[in-house]
Amino acid sequence: MAQDRTLVLSVDRDDDIGWKAKIESPVVGRQECLKAATTLALADPEDSDVNAIFSAVKIYDELVAKGEDAVVAVIAGNHLHMIEGDRKIATTLDDVIKETRPTSCILVSDGAEDEFVVPIIQSRIPVASIRRVIVNQMPNLEGTYYILKKFFDDPKISRVVFVPLGLAMLLYAIAYILGYPGTATIIVIGVIGMYLLYKGFGLDEFIHNIISALQASMSRGKFSFVTYSTTIVLTVIGFTIGFFTVLNYYAADNSLGVLLYVMSFIYGAIFWLIIAGLVTSIGIIIDVYINERENLVKVIVFPFFVTAIGIILYGASAFILAISSVTGFPISAAAGGTYILYSTLLGLACAIAGVIIQFVMSKRQAETQKEAIIETI
Repeated sequence: MAQDRTLVLSVDRDDDIGWKAKIESPVVGRQECLKAATTLALADPEDSDVNAIFSAVKIYDELVAKGEDAVVAVIAGNHLHMIEGDRKIATTLDDVIKETRPTSCILVSDGAEDEFVVPIIQSRIPVASIRRVIVNQMPNLEGTYYILKKFFDDPKISRVVFVPLGLAMLLYAIAYILGYPGTATIIVIGVIGMYLLYKGFGLDEFIHNIISALQASMSRGKFSFVTYSTTIVLTVIGFTIGFFTVLNYYAADNSLGVLLYVMSFIYGAIFWLIIAGLVTSIGIIIDVYINERENLVKVIVFPFFVTAIGIILYGASAFILAISSVTGFPISAAAGGTYILYSTLLGLACAIAGVIIQFVMSKRQAETQKEAIIETI
């Protein structure tokens, strides 16, 4: 009967060994792990991952001294994108397990962040124990200042905190110099608000996925590369026109509330955003039709839903601006009711048409698959 083998695993979720020490994970074996810890310590002596790796080696030595069969390894994720990093950790762990063939795992972590990957590890190998390495520090004011300084020196953190604040302050200064102090305040609040929504709704990951899809479509020669590029241009145009629409109505009447400014932005931008959504949908449909035709039924509804949502938003923005008697708005209050009614009906009709087409295609696909199965029998 084969002896049980324990994998002592140190997880560097934010890839400090790659980012700072230029060491590619996985790192397997006692000597290689010590070399990686030493290199990282020379690159950044205050990094907590150094202690985690040394602790993993210490646990490995203790197990070996007891006569147990053990192996030590370090795996890392991604320094800037946690989703990609977790996927990398899963793939790397599979390679380590395939190479070392352990029966259980002891996870060594330098903090709660690394333990987010526990479900990933448990799905591949039983976790017998989790050891968290805590570095003792003197809790005085100077130490707190130093910790905060190191915290903000991390490019991953500084990008999130300093960039939006710096941009907001810069826009405020520009608007103030140009003689629009009231507008400057609105710009700062708007920039901070958009950034909070951007982070709150996870749009950063969404945009990152779009960029990744753009890179993948370009490298694979897909048609969607053209449509993704066009979508970015159309989206920028839409946001620009929406922003200028807000400024136009603000110049006419600066007493409008936040809701009316949002509605004026939608009214100005929605046409271009609808076109951008349609262009993206068409590119996805063409790629799926060429490469994965069996999945066409899942994406055929995209352009219908994009059009439906866009039309309804357009009607809603026109109606709210019209009944609010916004200065310079070309639609009267009476016509606003007609806009919301017809846009809602047209939007629902588009959505229903998409669902019907998807249902018909799904039914035909099921019948085709059934006939193919009967023919093989």
